[in-house]
Amino acid sequence: MQTACGLDCYDACSIIVEEGKFPNLKGNVNHPTGNGALCALLNKIMFETPRIENPRVDGKEVSMQEAMEAVADAFKTDKSLLWRGSGNFGVMQEVTNLFLEKIKGSLTRGSLCDGAGDAGIALGRGINRSLPLEQIEKADTVVVWGRNVTVTNSHIMPYLEGKKIVVIDPVRTSIAKKADLHLQIAPRTDYYVAIMLARFIFMENSEDTEWMDEFASEYEDFYDYTREHRIKAILAYIGVTLGGMGKVLEYLRNQKVVFLVGNGVQKYSIGSYTLHAIDSLAATLGLFGKEGCGVSYLSNSKLGLDNPFEVKCDRVPKATTNFSEFDTVLVQGGNPVESMPDSNRVKEELEGVENLIYFGLYENKTSKMAKIVIPAKNFFEKEDVRLSYGHQYVEKMNKVMDSDIGISEYDFTKTLFDAFGFEGLESEEYYINSWLEQCQKEGEQYISPAHQNVPYKEGFGEDGDDEFEFIEEYEDDFVNTKRFRKHRKERKNKPKDETFWLLSPKSSKSLNTQFIRGDKVQIHPDSGYSEGERVRISSEHGEHEFSVKLNEDIRPDCIVITSNTVGVNYLTPSILSEEGESACYQEVKVKIESI
Repeated sequence: MQTACGLDCYDACSIIVEEGKFPNLKGNVNHPTGNGALCALLNKIMFETPRIENPRVDGKEVSMQEAMEAVADAFKTDKSLLWRGSGNFGVMQEVTNLFLEKIKGSLTRGSLCDGAGDAGIALGRGINRSLPLEQIEKADTVVVWGRNVTVTNSHIMPYLEGKKIVVIDPVRTSIAKKADLHLQIAPRTDYYVAIMLARFIFMENSEDTEWMDEFASEYEDFYDYTREHRIKAILAYIGVTLGGMGKVLEYLRNQKVVFLVGNGVQKYSIGSYTLHAIDSLAATLGLFGKEGCGVSYLSNSKLGLDNPFEVKCDRVPKATTNFSEFDTVLVQGGNPVESMPDSNRVKEELEGVENLIYFGLYENKTSKMAKIVIPAKNFFEKEDVRLSYGHQYVEKMNKVMDSDIGISEYDFTKTLFDAFGFEGLESEEYYINSWLEQCQKEGEQYISPAHQNVPYKEGFGEDGDDEFEFIEEYEDDFVNTKRFRKHRKERKNKPKDETFWLLSPKSSKSLNTQFIRGDKVQIHPDSGYSEGERVRISSEHGEHEFSVKLNEDIRPDCIVITSNTVGVNYLTPSILSEEGESACYQEVKVKIESI
């Protein structure tokens, strides 16, 4: 039987389950991201992780009926919130929205993940379309920009074979070690890299004037904007020589180029500016609307689809939710105590919630704090539909096994509708079909209705009637020309900076805070610490102890603590990006102290 992986990943693999052999799975070789193999998370680690098997109320195991009665009673309070995680990308996760609308509860808006980058793309292109894998395959040069593809996007590797590879990243990742060129830039400088590259392209007359005349006619204003940036000082800030930038340009001139951009470049308050600048660089080269060209980020997977679970509810920012404002909080498939920034604040607020409900698969710090715990079904145990932010393919997720553990999101919602006497909930089959019927079909394969073989070929915006809009402002003191000399002088007089940029990429053995978690901080050997040494890492937001792992592949001014690491979010700030209401995990510098 065929189904699909629901884990949070670009690849969104199709899966073949042979009858009587579950959970021995294999990738669907007829699917573009299948190529016959599946990652260890799906094929092994997920099944080795103990699940929550029995519902609990006030710490005591109860029947599912008793637990759901407690949930219904909890939702009779005045102010309720649904806070949903993103570990499972099946569309039926959102059916619970329908109940929250009925009780006039609140949902969240914004993102812990990609919101700033998505907002930056919308500023330039109007809408965020997916770049088909087939176009990546046609490229001459692939620029992997802040995206550790071997960890987060491993099934894309066959599409990169035979390409010229340029990697832009503060860390010498696995793909960087194999690349033709690695630009090991300073953290939080991706915006400047894009602007400088665009300026040099204009200076040497390598821009695609013909394309811009038709689709991005304000390019002369953009050139003037790039000229406001001081080359020598900014290159020093980026940590790259003029020659290094010249080498990058050699791979961009007169080539079919694809940029594979990851979340790492936008985990800052200025993240939207970064994606807008990278898109503006791509537009300067005329890389939109052409075969083998484009910018690939996390696309809007629901683009072109009418969402039956879109409701009218009050919404609060997801990354900075003030839980103390609510009497009842339902945490669905998430772990805000550990996955949200500023864990100290989050934990303190959730401790004061009258009714904290956890609805999910695995035990974590949030479930251990919850008054009511409801075990969920995993995506092999229910019907669903899988969209993808990495490609255009849509997968029907078929139920392939029975389990006595847990309850599905649909049955959870139906139980609450029945308890409150609400009407209007359609059948599970109705909702699943409502998604699939909107899709295109190519043989047996469902395709997103927003799919374009060559995105933006006709133009930008929803209908292709708009032009590309170049970036024209950036609120950052470094590039503020009126105050630049003052700040440069101040920096010269400052003592040596003994803090480190925190980088928090994903781990190959976990999904957010699920599965295998460690306690390591990766530090460059030149920093003076020893392998295995215990250190205290601190920021203005909190502190935690970690074990040192020396890594010469990171810059000496950085440390790496993967996003699955226990305690990392005691260090991160509870702030929102300037656009997109996204978390800013890397907008922080930390200190290291031996214990």
